Amino acid sequence: MPEPAPTGGSLRFHAPMRAKDQLGLDGEAAASVHLERAGMRIVERRWRCAYGELDIVALDGDTLVFVEVKTRRGLAHGHPFEAITPAKVRRLRTLAGLWLQERPHRGPIRMDAVGIVAPRAGSWRVEHLRGIQ
Repeated sequence: MPEPAPTGGSLRFHAPMRAKDQLGLDGEAAASVHLERAGMRIVERRWRCAYGELDIVALDGDTLVFVEVKTRRGLAHGHPFEAITPAKVRRLRTLAGLWLQERPHRGPIRMDAVGIVAPRAGSWRVEHLRGIQ
């Protein structure tokens, strides 16, 4: 059972981070490095609202790019890009619209995906797909 953490006179239970969650965080960090090396500037990571989360928001020149990151240990359950379904893209568009309500942007907008396969610690294969629909 998780350890209780005192907060303001009440107790909350914090579950330990699962290996899958850590893999996702590590994948987002690797994706950020990849995007920066490609000349993009990271504006925000892990933006959350009641409807979900945007993994990365970046600028590619004057184009604002919303980036979905999918990380896998291997290909046994399919390529990471296979997890980005049309329903997922619709949800990402909704989230992008909500993000833009808070931070207006004048200029082009794009949605990208970064797929990462990390079969072992420190070993990453990164693929960047521009302009997902």
